[in-house]
Amino acid sequence: MSGQKTRDFIVQTADDLFYRQGFEATSFADIAAAVGISRGNFYYHFKAKDDLLEAVIARRMANTSEMLQDWEVAGEDPEERIRNFIQILIRNRDKIEQFGCPVGSLSTELAKLNHGAQDEAARIFTLFRVWLRRQFERLGREADADALAMHLLVRSQGVATLSAAYRDPAFVEREVASMCAWLAAETARDASAPSSTDQN
Repeated sequence: MSGQKTRDFIVQTADDLFYRQGFEATSFADIAAAVGISRGNFYYHFKAKDDLLEAVIARRMANTSEMLQDWEVAGEDPEERIRNFIQILIRNRDKIEQFGCPVGSLSTELAKLNHGAQDEAARIFTLFRVWLRRQFERLGREADADALAMHLLVRSQGVATLSAAYRDPAFVEREVASMCAWLAAETARDASAPSSTDQN
């Protein structure tokens, strides 16, 4: 395996372990053992755990950007693209039930640790926020596009958290259906009318 492929495999493995075990609970030894390389070879690529965390966040940013671009191309209209975002709770339900939302769990852990990478990790949420805002703008909701985007982000995070707590597939399905119904109502609403998020 080439040096770059080894490095990429280390980052991929660390990403998975940080998600499943948590950043603080995952050691260099855990990652080296999972990758199957010597500690010396491991340290050749990453000298410190924070360097590896930075690479993991960059990987997640790149993967999220690619996913959003795929939704942009695949979705016939903004409403369908937003539904793709909502449906991720169904597509990733098994992992979310076990380990929570990968974005939310890492951001929460780094905040508790008062870690310097906290703001960088939160940028993944910003990618979703900006993308959702753009979709709502295309639906003619320029005035409250950001509020609608944040409402959907907050609600999806709430569902992910309770999904991990209750592990009830029916709950996730009901909430996803409810969010899709909310989206349909907001799409049909006159752009000048007050949003339901403004009335909460």
